[in-house]
Amino acid sequence: MSALTIFTDSEATTPVWHSTDAEEIRQRLNAKDVRFERWEADRDLGENPAAETVINAYQHAIDKLVAEKGYQSWDVISMRADNPQKEVLRGKFLSEHTHGEDEVRFFVEGAGLFCLHLDGHIYQILCEKNDLISVPAGTPHWFDMGSSPHFTAIRIFDNQEGWIANFTGDTIADAYPRLP
Repeated sequence: MSALTIFTDSEATTPVWHSTDAEEIRQRLNAKDVRFERWEADRDLGENPAAETVINAYQHAIDKLVAEKGYQSWDVISMRADNPQKEVLRGKFLSEHTHGEDEVRFFVEGAGLFCLHLDGHIYQILCEKNDLISVPAGTPHWFDMGSSPHFTAIRIFDNQEGWIANFTGDTIADAYPRLP
């Protein structure tokens, strides 16, 4: 179940707000210019789908976003617990960073935790299958896929280069709860 937990950026142990209600989550995030919507991830992708299979299954959703925002490229990120690079990738994504463009993700299976550092608060969004999130360009954030990751998400970009991170060097991510 999708969830939003908000902490102050000076107190990592006691949340100031929490909800699993999709509409409440959407309202809280939209107030911070973060897009959060529940879409339909209803295609059968098989056990460990190839990127081409995912793109073909959800081209209609990609086309909707491209028409709406003019995005230029997209790809698929899929991670499983048996991936030999999972620890390296988890460590990379757990470092606070920004992007020069919106970070758009449509989760078509599994889950991951986006953590946004906004206005003195940490917004932890547990995104699961059916969740679309768009983190505005320049927003400090990190992503946790957990120690036994299982997710597939379509990533949509404003540029042809794809995922480009600008790491902040801040270690704040180390203080906040992570996925098991």
